[in-house]
This record gives sequence, C-alpha cells and structure tokens, in this order.
Amino acid sequence: MSDNGAIAVAGSSGLVGSALVGVLRAQDRPVIRLVRRPPTQSGQRFWNPEAGDLDPAVLEGVSAVVNLCGAPVAGQRWSGAYKQILRDSRITPTEVLSSACAAAGVPTLVNGSAIGFYGDTGAQMVDEKDPAGGGFLAGLCQDWEAATEPAAEAGARVVRVRTGHVLSPSGGILGTLRPLFNLGLGARFGDGRQYMSWISLEDMVRALLFALASPTLSGPVNLTAPNPVSNAEFTTAYGKAIGRPTPWRVPGFVAKRLVGEFAEEGLLIGQRVVPTALRHAGFEFHHDSLAQALDYATDA
Repeated sequence: MSDNGAIAVAGSSGLVGSALVGVLRAQDRPVIRLVRRPPTQSGQRFWNPEAGDLDPAVLEGVSAVVNLCGAPVAGQRWSGAYKQILRDSRITPTEVLSSACAAAGVPTLVNGSAIGFYGDTGAQMVDEKDPAGGGFLAGLCQDWEAATEPAAEAGARVVRVRTGHVLSPSGGILGTLRPLFNLGLGARFGDGRQYMSWISLEDMVRALLFALASPTLSGPVNLTAPNPVSNAEFTTAYGKAIGRPTPWRVPGFVAKRLVGEFAEEGLLIGQRVVPTALRHAGFEFHHDSLAQALDYATDA
C-alpha cells in the first residue's frame, strides 16, 4: 500500500468506521469517506449503492478501499423483511464497491465479514482454514464475501475480515448490555457454556491498519482476540469490571421468545474462533485477554 494514496472508507459513520477514520486522520493519511447524501465536508464523496451508483473516477489514485457497510445484526427480531435488509445492506454495497475497485484499478480491498461464517462450532476451535457452517448468518457471510470477486479477479489484494464481538467504551455489544448490567440484570444465556469470540475496538482498528499495510495478507482473516471465553465467563467478567452482580440466567427458551431467531444464531451458539492468519502475519494484540479488553472498554 502506498503511504501517499488515499484510503476510501464505506460505512465510515459506524462504530468501527468512525474510529478507523479518526486514526487515519491522526496519522495524516488522506481519507475519502463514501457517503449516501450530498457531501457537506471536504473528503466526502457521494455514492448510492442501492442504485449501483459509484463513479469509478471517485477511486482514481486511491490506494485501498475499506468496506464496513451493514445494518446491525442485533437489536431487533429477524423478520423476513429485516433479513432482506441485512443481506441488501452488505451484499449490494460490496458488489458495487468491488466492481468500482476493479474498474479503477484499486490495488487493495479490505472488506467486512463476520465470524457468523462458521455457524455453531460448539467448543471446537476454528480458524480461517475451517469451512462455512449452516444457518442464515453463515449463508449471508458466504454471499457477502463472494461479492468481492470482481476486485479479486481484476488483480486486487482482497482481505475478508471476519469480525467477532467488538468491545468498545461506547456502542457495540457492551452498549447493549451495559444498561441491563447497571440495573443488576446481567445474565448468562442458556447454560452459559457457549463460546464467545471478541476483540477490543482498539485492536480492531489496529488490525484493519495492519491488513492495509501487509502486502502478503489476503483472503479470510479473523478479527478476534486469541482467547475466546464462554458466555458465563464473559458475563461474570463484565459484571466484575463495572461492579455489578451477575447471578441470573436467561433460559434458552426465554431468549428465543424474546429475540426470536437471533437467539438461535447469535446468543446460544458457540463460536470459538481464533486469529491464526493475523498472528502468523506478525500482528500483536494490545488486549489479548478479556480482562485487559474490559479494562480498556470500561475505563471511565
């Protein structure tokens, strides 16, 4: 990656995108933010992925594109309509960006994906060599990643980053859990033995920068810390970090009644995913234990 070329970021207003843009700007890197409204600031460029509207000229001279588009997976029930939103908000923008990268000759595309690719892995440890699992999220991630093929076929280095739960001082999974935990309602889900794979926001952004700067890194890359924990361990550790008790358990059938299909694919399944590709490439985590990550994410 050229040190002088601009980085174009799609999904730059989200939790990870805004943090990434902030770090790039702090490093005096030129950044192009792809926005879906008339630009109001320098460095913003309009695109309309739903209409297939992205002029490849916008990406001329760009050294890399980072695509972080996607509607939230958690937060509401997965109706048929919302499932379609989840797909359309990921696959369509990726197809448009990938084709524009190919047309403009952009050398690097770092594209979002998720560890939902692996489905329910139980207690089995999995990495980038393992196949896709079953279920809606696994199928979504496969199609999401396949949408990057136009860029890869044009010769771009494509990195497909499969992200776990992002632990952040604001937003992300902790933003959802904190109000409940503050009320003393922190609880493990089901039997609590299902594995959770996580990464701190700081390491997430550092890993994206590492992927941009590593010319030999390509294909699937798990963006998860090296030490997944069980849901029970996570619940206890987070309660301890913010000084709240966590005596409760939400039975699986109650979780399913509360949030429907998301419980079956997001709360009650195990995903023990490790970042083999990142570590083999030489990446070092700042927060490789859950305690370190929670200290970072809850530091007032």
